[in-house]
Amino acid sequence: MPSLSFPTPPTFETVEDERRHRQRRLAAAFRLFAHYGFDEGVAGHITVRDPEFSDCFWVNPFGMYFGHIRVSDLLLVNHKGEVIEGDRPVNGAAFAIHSQIHQARPDVIAAAHAHSLHGKAWSTLGRLLDPLTQDACAFYQDHALFDDYTGVVLDLEEGKRIAHTLGERKAMILRNHGLLTVGHTVDEAAWWFITLDRSCQAQLMAEAAGKPVLIEPETAELTYSQVGSHHIGWFSFQSLYDKIVRQEPDLLE
Repeated sequence: MPSLSFPTPPTFETVEDERRHRQRRLAAAFRLFAHYGFDEGVAGHITVRDPEFSDCFWVNPFGMYFGHIRVSDLLLVNHKGEVIEGDRPVNGAAFAIHSQIHQARPDVIAAAHAHSLHGKAWSTLGRLLDPLTQDACAFYQDHALFDDYTGVVLDLEEGKRIAHTLGERKAMILRNHGLLTVGHTVDEAAWWFITLDRSCQAQLMAEAAGKPVLIEPETAELTYSQVGSHHIGWFSFQSLYDKIVRQEPDLLE
């Protein structure tokens, strides 16, 4: 059997080129989140660490529809929550959550959180996902449950507790709230969110229909090694990026 060959993430000659790349991926991720219906009023945010100023991150403006976000709309926020580039306000919950995750996890380049329908429906059960499908195995023993809802996250201490619960994992279910994913690229973090929400939907549907058959632990672990890596997360996003840029090229402005 021939082995599968995947492209690799790009490298950059200048920090400006890398920044522009991350901004384009971030704007595309917001457009895709709108496409998948992950928008819920003013809720939700995706961040990406700046390649030069590692204590700052780019984020969406508070109250702007995901489906309208362009590169030029993105905000640069520092470790104090101050907007240092851009002319719109930042979501206080975005700063409280993402600042603490970026601080706790130097390896995390991007993080995504939204109130997607199936993610928040699953979150009310206060459970981790089971290994029911090949796609769900991407999160096998690699997602956490934040089992304490206390309202809108505006306190940095609450953000620290969320980051602590996430630990070294790629994803988290926030009980009675929604989903959160992280990655070494915007591409990866966005893809994990998309497929995590779909895995929530699949388990909700399967349990509504009957008693699902779980994948055996050894097979789930093997499948995780095949579909749950940083590289696969990045690669899985590439066709979606091409699709949304072709459909909505104004996002690059």
